[in-house]
Amino acid sequence: MIPVSVIVTTYESPAWLEKVLWGYSVQTHKDFEVIVADDGSSEITAGLLEELQRMTNLSIRHVWHEKRGFRKCRILNKAILAAAHPYLLFSDGDCIPRNDFVAVHARYARPGAFLSGGIVRLDRTLSDAITRSDILQGDIFEPWALMRRGHRIERKLRMLVRRQPWVWLFEQISQTRPTFNGHHSSAWKEDILAVNGFDERMEYGGLDRELGERLMNRGVVGRSIRHRTVLLHLDHDRPYVAPEKIERNWLLRVRTRLGRRQWSDFGILPTSLSNVSAPCVDSLDS
Repeated sequence: MIPVSVIVTTYESPAWLEKVLWGYSVQTHKDFEVIVADDGSSEITAGLLEELQRMTNLSIRHVWHEKRGFRKCRILNKAILAAAHPYLLFSDGDCIPRNDFVAVHARYARPGAFLSGGIVRLDRTLSDAITRSDILQGDIFEPWALMRRGHRIERKLRMLVRRQPWVWLFEQISQTRPTFNGHHSSAWKEDILAVNGFDERMEYGGLDRELGERLMNRGVVGRSIRHRTVLLHLDHDRPYVAPEKIERNWLLRVRTRLGRRQWSDFGILPTSLSNVSAPCVDSLDS
């Protein structure tokens, strides 16, 4: 299968990021790197990454810039340019991957397409309670294990089912349209560069969807894998949520759709870092 660059975003959430990276340490597909796209965390996160680099078999690179407000799109664009592999898998530092997560994305990657997946959201109590041992053993990704720990019974738990033909059946009957989601999407690097990456004007609220809409305007088709592999989303506060910024993002998305735009003038090109090369754990200043 193809080599993959996994881009994981984070900001001042080392406890959650540690759980996420333990999930990547037991992936069945080994040919991948992890790029932590850090929107200005303190040295605690850098220290954690150095420690996990020693403790796991992961290839970790730390792409960082100084904190100057919510600049997730900018740090994502830097991570895209730093990626060593032709296929990019995007996720967040609050989403623990099942052990087949990277393998499924690599297996179903196709020219002219991006992959869109789903998540099971945990409450704060369960998020806090998950341990390294839970993640390494993998039982936490079983529906019965979550319900035994107090997770509500819901339809989304069927995404945790691994057995065929149930996986195929649930995928076929799903009514969810594939969209480019920050928690769980992948695409070819050349396709991301062809639309100039993320629009750096956008803050929280739909920034990933807007990129996906430009990809689709270019002819890149979204394919769903929401029942083929899964992430567990850890609950957390969102102090950066601002209704007026979400509304502004929505207007930008409307312009992208109505104008059939494929390119953003506020993406990678004006801030090109194409000459950057990063060692196993490093930092890229803004």
